[in-house]
Amino acid sequence: MTEAKTDPRILRTRKLIMDSFIDLSSKKEFKDITIKDITTEAMINRATFYYHFMDIYDLLDKALTEVLLVNLNGKEYENSELNEKTLVSLFTAITDFQTSLSTRCHRGYEDTIARIIRDQLEVIFFRMLERQHPEEVEEGLKLSATMLSWGLYGASMEWRRSSDSVSPEEFIRAAIPFIQNGIGN
Repeated sequence: MTEAKTDPRILRTRKLIMDSFIDLSSKKEFKDITIKDITTEAMINRATFYYHFMDIYDLLDKALTEVLLVNLNGKEYENSELNEKTLVSLFTAITDFQTSLSTRCHRGYEDTIARIIRDQLEVIFFRMLERQHPEEVEEGLKLSATMLSWGLYGASMEWRRSSDSVSPEEFIRAAIPFIQNGIGN
């Protein structure tokens, strides 16, 4: 059975809508952006917008998820080991994502951004753990992936609050020995 390919016109229109939304979000707060603003910016009609997205919150979710996926390049991590290099790389990717959003987007996205980052990290961590520990119980691996994703996200928020002179790499490296060796050593 072959996988159906999506029409390139559909992909282009979807990207145009997302790009228009991201462009508008650098000029207005999320709460002030309307469907009409987006359709005008993208030069499409409302029906086309609703063909691609349920509402503006669906657009926000999908646009931010796609931007994060580009930053994380999740495929790169599918064959990676969960080690210092990977943790530093993931941490840098999410801090870069957050920094790029803070310069382009106004307030109002925090909860959505947090959920999207944690969800994407959880998937990446679970795949790595599952590959490294195939004999382990899935529930334990999922819980570990959840803890790692929330922890890395929390560390990124702490870095944003206190990062005047420390790079993301330096910041996260301070915690890595404890993450890798556990609390018992």
